Amino acid sequence: MKDTLELFFFGVYPYIALTVFFVGSLLRFEREQYTWKSDSSQLLRTGSLRWGSNLFHVSIIALFFTHMVGLLTPPEVYHIFVTTEAKQMMAIVVGAILGIMCLVGLLLLIHRRWTEIRLAHNSNLSDWVTLLWILLVLVVGIASIFTSLQHTNGAVMIQLGEWAQRIVTFRSGAVGALEGVPGVYRLHMVLGMTLFVIFPFTRLVHVWSGFASVAYLARAWQIVRPR
Repeated sequence: MKDTLELFFFGVYPYIALTVFFVGSLLRFEREQYTWKSDSSQLLRTGSLRWGSNLFHVSIIALFFTHMVGLLTPPEVYHIFVTTEAKQMMAIVVGAILGIMCLVGLLLLIHRRWTEIRLAHNSNLSDWVTLLWILLVLVVGIASIFTSLQHTNGAVMIQLGEWAQRIVTFRSGAVGALEGVPGVYRLHMVLGMTLFVIFPFTRLVHVWSGFASVAYLARAWQIVRPR
């Protein structure tokens, strides 16, 4: 039973999550463009929005890219610059700083949405599922830092990277690469992959628009003529 669950969550579920993430986002954009928005609540109440929003968005974007680079960069590449042990400590320090920043920002946003009457009335189930699920992923991720401090040689980090690289390159043996990896990492991984599953059904889809806005840098100038 244990082997079956491991095969599903770490050998099959990643592809389910990625399929739902990409295909679901495409279908949402094609079929429900009027729902493709962040549903900003700034007009309803500013309050702690500036601090909460800035802390949350800056840190969670940084967390996403540091996770992606850290997991998908082969040891042969990063060994040109740092050792495995140094990369492990860098990941711990940077992860702790960004994780705390994200946690503070997220708690400010949750408190604001919960205590402001107009915001509470204009919040739907998907808003709360999104916020609370990100909170859960974040708390487990921060908790994993204490486990990382117990093995600073970077062995587990190499295992996690090997798993991710085998998944994205469609190579076999991904599940076996996680042998002996502590449960807190496995839980963090499953919760993180589930965030990709719920992504297309929430306001998180506006993240795509944020990345697409880079195209404005190359767009032709708009000509505005006065009357």
